Amino acid sequence: MTGRDTDDDSAGDSLESESEHDGDRVPVLLVRGDREFLVQPGEEMGTDLGVLEVPEDVQAGQTLETHLDEEFQVRRLRGPDLFHHFERTGAPMVPRDIGLVIGETGIARGDRVLDAGTGTGVLAAMMARAGAEVVTYERKGDFADVARENMDLGGVSDTVDVRTGDLLENLDDLESSSFDVLTLDTGDADDAIAHAPDLLVEGGFVAVYSPFIESTRAVVETAREVGLANIRTRETIQREMQFDDRGSRPSTAPVGHTGYLTLARNE
Repeated sequence: MTGRDTDDDSAGDSLESESEHDGDRVPVLLVRGDREFLVQPGEEMGTDLGVLEVPEDVQAGQTLETHLDEEFQVRRLRGPDLFHHFERTGAPMVPRDIGLVIGETGIARGDRVLDAGTGTGVLAAMMARAGAEVVTYERKGDFADVARENMDLGGVSDTVDVRTGDLLENLDDLESSSFDVLTLDTGDADDAIAHAPDLLVEGGFVAVYSPFIESTRAVVETAREVGLANIRTRETIQREMQFDDRGSRPSTAPVGHTGYLTLARNE
């Protein structure tokens, strides 16, 4: 449950169009005021407002009532909702940074993505929702278990393969030149990026996210050494605007720095 209230212009869309993500059980959001619940069709949900049974054929735009006649609105799940509703095992990549990864690499339906540093799994899930098939490695077994549960919750378990282990220790299990994009969110990304030319198809992209300048520099140096092209690094930063009776200006809250994103291409 969160305190976030959002509008969805697609509230009237049928959920059948998303059934390919997880059979016929596409998760939905149940919304009442500032409260949201992410549930599977066919589930029973208990709240302080009563028990609510979610039909198997539930569709966005419907209104459901608890046994106490309290109403909840059904909303279609959108990618950014995963950031707010997935169980967390750490700080997940924020939606704006995920948008940069997807936008800069052009991840789309039919792509194969290799990901390392699964964590909560928000990036892997959103890449899958963009149409990609994702193989993602997570070193910690308990984190990997949570990520698999999140993939089920997000309706993408059919297209995200969460593997427990270190990517660098499992390279022999991966077919060469078989991935369109390599995404890395690990402390040893500079070691992993050395294998990018062998893992990626010609023209494939690498996207490396790091919170520290030192590790980012190491990634760039390794990318140059192995012959990757069009290498560039950007700080991901965003300022929220504030509008009130006194005037309009950027918020005086702490600056929205999140990290450094390095992009490169296999030529």
